Parts: sequence; structure tokens; C-alpha cells
Amino acid sequence: MRRSIGLLAVAATVLSLGLATSVTAQEAASGPKLIIPSSSVENRSDIGVRAHTNVRMLFASGEVEPASSPGPTFETPASIACVYNLVKPVAGCPISGTSTNPSGGSGAIAIVDAYDDPNATSDLATFSSFYGLPAANFSVVYATGTKPPADSSGGWELEESLDIEWAHAMAPNAALYLVEAQSNSYNDLFTAENVAASLVAAAGGGEVSNSWSGGEFSGEIGDDKNFRVTGAVYLASTGDSAFALGYPAVSPYVVAVGGTSLKYSGSTGKFNSEQFWDNQYGGGGGGLSVYEKTPPYQNGISSIVGTHRGVPDVSADADPVSGAAVYDSYPYFGTAYGWIQVGGTSFSCPTWAGILNSAGHFYAKTALELSTIYADYAGARYSHQFRDITAGNSNCTTGWDICTGVGSPLSYAGK
Repeated sequence: MRRSIGLLAVAATVLSLGLATSVTAQEAASGPKLIIPSSSVENRSDIGVRAHTNVRMLFASGEVEPASSPGPTFETPASIACVYNLVKPVAGCPISGTSTNPSGGSGAIAIVDAYDDPNATSDLATFSSFYGLPAANFSVVYATGTKPPADSSGGWELEESLDIEWAHAMAPNAALYLVEAQSNSYNDLFTAENVAASLVAAAGGGEVSNSWSGGEFSGEIGDDKNFRVTGAVYLASTGDSAFALGYPAVSPYVVAVGGTSLKYSGSTGKFNSEQFWDNQYGGGGGGLSVYEKTPPYQNGISSIVGTHRGVPDVSADADPVSGAAVYDSYPYFGTAYGWIQVGGTSFSCPTWAGILNSAGHFYAKTALELSTIYADYAGARYSHQFRDITAGNSNCTTGWDICTGVGSPLSYAGK
């Protein structure tokens, strides 16, 4: 059944193509519609207390209604693997013409999210089956040992579906844990963070992926201790507002993952470029931390960042227009949408977690991972390991910048 834009606008921001403000049913023009879930909206009182998701839903047809199959513009595991040279590429990487999925992964990836998604296991199985991925070695873990409540809006459940499906897509042979916090308070999320890192370390190493964030706050340095377990590499989304900063991405103990936009030829459907995500639908977070000092692995870019931590470190597709297919059967404000095209740095973060996992280095500390990423970004191997993003905003320059860090991945080398 078709759902009214007017009803959705009560609970979320709805964007129409070319329009960056909330709209009602009477104001909504024809064309693509974007829903920013209420779970992705931060109130000023939340900063330093509660985190939000970084996920956005695009309905390209303009009709906000359930779908029984992915649309033709939805990025797939094979198309993302092609664009980032993780598999033998098909010329132009057209979404409809790519079919080779990533096949790597070992150790473990742990996803930290708030609230319970009762459909997580079945949604992941549906996604995997549809795209020909192997069945996941998947476990849901309650951080406190007690099942958390569900998010009444359904926004965190969408986040969880996105995170587990795309971490699995990029590293299908890794053990996958969804560690559910009792709520989106930092206290609860940090409890889950430590459980997640312990699971990863016990599995022989891997990644902890955090697609949630919040604005910077004066006490954040004291919270950095939650991202320092030996045997785990931490990642976090930078956020979905261009040049805004989010915690924990600014922590020096976390790989900060920003957002890009993939561009395809309208006549051929072939991939032709990648640029910084900065449009009417949002943008990848970046800039210089207010509180965190420059970590040693950024000494090579001290002329840019000065004395403060610069983010992002790396980036990948996050623009909802070039968004990914996600299967989510949990109702969002009463409607189960099924297949959804999803963007936001909530997508780029688990995608990078899977890529790092499949690269197979399993560094004992995040700083070692970041030292590897930064080591050659200005050297001869840089152009073979990362796509340097120089378009999308005047701040996007050659080499590291506050748009996309060192850039998006090209192969598993240097990761």
C-alpha cells in the first residue's frame, strides 16, 4: 500500500529533488524523495549524551512505498566490488552488468548498534540469498546479556540491516557479530563497544564498525579509552553533513570513514567518476577536531591539519543517489519497505570494515592500520591503492583533504 508523504514528514525530513527543506504532501514535487529517519536527526541536547544513525533512504520513483525487489540503480555487492577494484573489473562497472562478488574475509567483524532488530538474522539471509552470497556466520549478542527493546521508529533497525548486510557483502567469510546496546546513550553504546572488541580479539582479530555518531563534546577525550582494545581495529562514520564533525570518528583511535558519490553515464550506465558527496541530500563529514590533537600517523599532513586531528581518513560511496540495496523487513513507522536504496556514511563505514577485513592484515591496533593507510598516500603506490577525490567541492584537492581523506579504496593493497 502506498504511504503518504505527509504522514512521513511528521516523523522525518523528506527531501524532493533540488529541495533541501522539509515538505508536506501539498508541497512535494514529483521526482526522487529522500527520507532522513528520525533516528538520524540530532538534537542539541543529545550531544555528548546520545548518538544518532547516519542513514538516509531514497525513493527514486518519487513514490514512498514498499518494494519486493531492488531497483535498477541500487548498488550491489558486485557493483561496489567492481568500482573499487576488489574483483576482476567489468569495463565501466555497470550495475546491471556486474556479477562477481567479493569472496574474502576471515577473523571477525563486530557491528555495534543500539536497540534490538528482531528481524536481523532473516533479513541478512534474504539479502545474502538474493545476491548469491554465502550464508553468514552470524550471531546477535546482547551487550548486557539482556535483550534490548526495539526502536519504536524502526530507524535503528534499518541501520542494523544496512550494517550487517554490507559488512557481510564485503567480507563474506568473516564471522559477523551484531552487538546490540540497550539504548543509543553513549554509556550503553560504550558497553557494547567493549563487548564487540572482546569478541573480535577472541576471534583472532578483525574490525569493530560504528555507523553512529554525535557532535563533538568537551568530554570526548575521556571516552577515547573505549576504542583501545588490542586485537581490534575500530571504524566510525563521520556523519552526513558536509564538513561537520562527529564523535567517535574524530577519535585518534578510530578510522574515520567519510562519504563520496558515484557518477554513472546516463547513456551507457557505466561508472565514470567519483567525487565528494556534497549535494542537496547531505554530505560526508570532515574537518579538524576541536578537542583531539594530531596523532602521530598524521604527522605527514601536519602542514594541513596543524595541531588537531583531521578527518576523514578514508571514504567510500555514501550518496543516496548512488545508494546501496538494503533489505529491511522491520516496519519504519508502521510500514515494512523491504528493499530500499540507502545512503549515508552509515553505508561507507561497514563497507570499509569489510574491505579491511578482506585485506587480511588484522593489525593489533587501529593506529597501525592508519599508519599503513597514511604511509604511502603521497608516494608512488598511492594511485594504485586509493582513488584520490578532487571533485565535488573547492576543498577537495590532490592528496589528503577534509573532503575524503586519502580517498576511496582501489584494491586491497595498502589497507
